[in-house]
Amino acid sequence: MPRGSLDFGSIRGLRVGQAETPTRTSGVTVVLFDAPAPTVVDVRGGASATYDTASLALDATFGRRWAVFFAGGSLYGLDAARGVRTRILETGGGHRAFRNPNMVVPISGAALFDLPTVLGPIPDYLSLGYEAARRARRGPVTIGRVGAGAGATVGKYLGRHRAMRGGLGAAASRFGRGRVGVLVAVNSVGAVRDPATGTWVAGARGPKGTVVPPHARALGVDRTAGTTLSLVATDLAVDRPNLARVAAMVQTGLAAAIAPFHSSVDGDVLFAVSTGAASDPPPGLRPGETADRLGARAAELAVDAVLVAVAAAPDGP
Repeated sequence: MPRGSLDFGSIRGLRVGQAETPTRTSGVTVVLFDAPAPTVVDVRGGASATYDTASLALDATFGRRWAVFFAGGSLYGLDAARGVRTRILETGGGHRAFRNPNMVVPISGAALFDLPTVLGPIPDYLSLGYEAARRARRGPVTIGRVGAGAGATVGKYLGRHRAMRGGLGAAASRFGRGRVGVLVAVNSVGAVRDPATGTWVAGARGPKGTVVPPHARALGVDRTAGTTLSLVATDLAVDRPNLARVAAMVQTGLAAAIAPFHSSVDGDVLFAVSTGAASDPPPGLRPGETADRLGARAAELAVDAVLVAVAAAPDGP
């Protein structure tokens, strides 16, 4: 992890929790914030499954969140939101809106497609969301086949049976007086390559177990749904318009590591959050310069996080 010298969990103002099904074939990852944090979303996949993302538009009234969650299970996984919210309320989170005495807990999230190829019971994602939130801690974040990455696969452009395992990855580093990090759940239709070497490190398996590059002519053979879910977080105080710029730049880093990306059957979603728990950005910069520098660093970290995700997941279908 050449650029990501810190753990994602070292970013101040957040905690990460994860839970998996008993078979460890699906799960939930949640990032809780100490206080409602400015949040934006960038949805570019053609088959997204999202929870309360429309209200994260830059012109929306409420653009702060108590948590962001990733889940397996496609649309079923969005049930995790209720469990996450319940746990936040139990621990004293939430706030009043419009002078109503009831507490509200705005959260957002997204799900990836890891449903099995045979009929069977759907996991209880409400309980998984609650358990992930209950386990949320500061400090090192477990990566690989955990949480939302438990059932992830990559390289499904030649069919799911030839895909390699994906997973959860993370990378973080210092940035001025604060920190920035990227958390990803890699479950892509596309393959993963190392931009520094051009080597394909995970994707559709060939006869000898090597990666078959995702040539355009192969993409219509037998595709199944994928998704890469990402969260960029910083503890510097960054407003939502600048977070939107950071998010757009991080998409370029992800696209350098995953190909094809943002396809019609991927549900790619990226969130960007500022906890503001460290300090303000460096003074004296021109307008937008902080977002430019932060976005460039986060784009590099996104590549690291993707490579870490597949490296930490043993090869297999």
